[in-house]
Amino acid sequence: MTKGELESFIEELRTAGISPGLDTMRDLLHLLGDPQKAVKCVHIAGTNGKGSILTFVSTVLKEAGYKTGRYFSPSLDGEFDNIQIGGRKISAKAVLEGMERIKEADEKLKASGKRGPTLFEAETALAFLYFEKNETDIAVIECGMGGALDATNVITDPLVCAFAHIDMDHSAFLGETMIEIAKTKSGIIKYGADVVSVKQHDGVAKVLAECAKDNGCSFYTAEPFNIRSAPAGQSFDTDDIKKLKISLLGSYQPDNAAAALKVLQCLEAKGFEIKEKTLREGFEKTEWYGRFSVLGRKPLVIADGAHNPDAAKRLAESIKGYVKEKPVFVMGMLRDKEYDKVLRILSPCMYALVTLTPDNKRALRSEELAAEAAKVCDNITACVSVKEAVETALMLSKIYGGRPVVAAGSLSYLAEFRREYESVTAKGKRK
Repeated sequence: MTKGELESFIEELRTAGISPGLDTMRDLLHLLGDPQKAVKCVHIAGTNGKGSILTFVSTVLKEAGYKTGRYFSPSLDGEFDNIQIGGRKISAKAVLEGMERIKEADEKLKASGKRGPTLFEAETALAFLYFEKNETDIAVIECGMGGALDATNVITDPLVCAFAHIDMDHSAFLGETMIEIAKTKSGIIKYGADVVSVKQHDGVAKVLAECAKDNGCSFYTAEPFNIRSAPAGQSFDTDDIKKLKISLLGSYQPDNAAAALKVLQCLEAKGFEIKEKTLREGFEKTEWYGRFSVLGRKPLVIADGAHNPDAAKRLAESIKGYVKEKPVFVMGMLRDKEYDKVLRILSPCMYALVTLTPDNKRALRSEELAAEAAKVCDNITACVSVKEAVETALMLSKIYGGRPVVAAGSLSYLAEFRREYESVTAKGKRK
């Protein structure tokens, strides 16, 4: 497969949209030799925090010497950068080889009258192929959306099933209430796995605990205490370990780190050796861009992928805890998200707002987001590009006495935001 053929195939896969269900995924993987059956997995579901738990767990496992795969969504910086081993993304050669096999399988499916895969299904199959071929010791897999019918839920024998915070999101696909969504997400639980969750709403916790019991699983709720936060990082205690340090900021990260710690303890009980010194070093080294990530200090510039109401509430809490002045916000959103609710939650934190249009087919236009924002806040500027938005936000920050800048909303533009911010600041240093 050539690069041009790959690009054409990707565009063809995009047209399939979103198709929840596992029949096509199982058929596709069977044609590929069922690579998922050869991979030991930790499977993670939830609304917000899945990626953070994934990166804590995978970083510690890597530090402990295990060849560790990780697969998360969405991609943050280019197609397939979300398929990694040891923190390094899949090579271009491996993508071409894997996608060639997937294209052949796609043609066989369609020839037999069946539906071909969506882009997410093909991407997930590629991850399993890559992990199998490279004989990973373990892979940490994040659900794309939901649980029971998510393409990743072809994992039949996970070692641990972990749950980040569950709240309202993707209601059209997952359910109209938090309980319905929890039931959908609990579908990743398999017989004999350990089940770990952050502290959840009472109804959600009951759903997860009952599903774990029905499947003969041990169920653990991870909850940190004695949380200490500072600009350089945070630390917390659990019943098993004291003063565990993490570099990730955000009021929600101790919850995610505590869940990751419990996942790792479950893996230890299953034969994975992780020394306490290695565990502590791994947690402190963990980095995860787009989750209250500090890009600059003068002015303070933060990037956070708060793209749904629950994430917006958590971002608002973190701003109150870490930021002294109301910031200049930069925001881009996708049309299928509850951007009106996100704006209402974050508007009390905004001194000014700069809107942009993410480079995504599902993007909400900058002007439309600005019009919605005008219902709840003042001082709004709509920009045509990420570059213009970065320059405008930094100019406003300077005009308003060095106020902080917070880029929020869709994860799909945050990688470009970082590149443009670094470019602008580098030019400023050269002058």
